[in-house]
Amino acid sequence: MNDLGRRLKELRKARNLTQSDLAVQLGLTKAVISAYENAQRYPSYDVLISLSKIFHVTTDYLLGISSTRYLDASGLSECDYMIIAQLIQSLRNKKQ
Repeated sequence: MNDLGRRLKELRKARNLTQSDLAVQLGLTKAVISAYENAQRYPSYDVLISLSKIFHVTTDYLLGISSTRYLDASGLSECDYMIIAQLIQSLRNKKQ
């Protein structure tokens, strides 16, 4: 399994989506999603961009170019954002 397939499967499962659920969102078939996850096919640019929007990650993350994931904090108050930032930093410190 390549980076794209592995990451796509991880993101899909983290959202409790089946291959069929994701296929419906993208206007594709379950077989196509399976082929992406098993590195038998690669998505078009349009599908890759749609996947990045669905999972709130960059296309670089999906393709394995970057290991950095991003969290969508839009709609949160400044206070909520700061709480999340502090939690992330605390978790990083715990790992060190």
